[in-house]
Amino acid sequence: MEISIKLNGKIVSDNIDADMLLIDFVRKHGCLSVKRGCDTSNCGLCTVFLDNKPVLSCSVLAMKANGKEVTTLEGLQEEAIDFGQFIAEQGAEQCGFCNPGFIMNTIALLRENPNPTDEEIKEYLAGNLCRCSGYEGQLRGIKNFLKRRDEKAQNEIC
Repeated sequence: MEISIKLNGKIVSDNIDADMLLIDFVRKHGCLSVKRGCDTSNCGLCTVFLDNKPVLSCSVLAMKANGKEVTTLEGLQEEAIDFGQFIAEQGAEQCGFCNPGFIMNTIALLRENPNPTDEEIKEYLAGNLCRCSGYEGQLRGIKNFLKRRDEKAQNEIC
């Protein structure tokens, strides 16, 4: 079956099997930030944006994305780099395996809710499995990132 997906801003067409998962499609086309962690839709490592909404690509058939836009971390480098570097500087990452999914979910959270409460942040983190941390570093990192963002905005006003 022939499908065509706008992947990170570029049209990608391919002949696929009907049962191909979106995770396999994007990885086949060079998007290696999308990781396979559980194959049960529980870890968040395979998070991509499908028409700007976060989805778990291990539970979406590639054909469901036909004619749609799929964005991976590779397509969000400008938006993600500041946050990713900040999180690393905060020590909120350890092995880094979960970072792409964590960053994708944080971007989705901040797009939906630019000023989340601790509980709202924890809700988004709940869908992103990290085997190394207790999530406190990630929560602290997001809160510090938001604080820094707000301070920058305040300084630009003054």
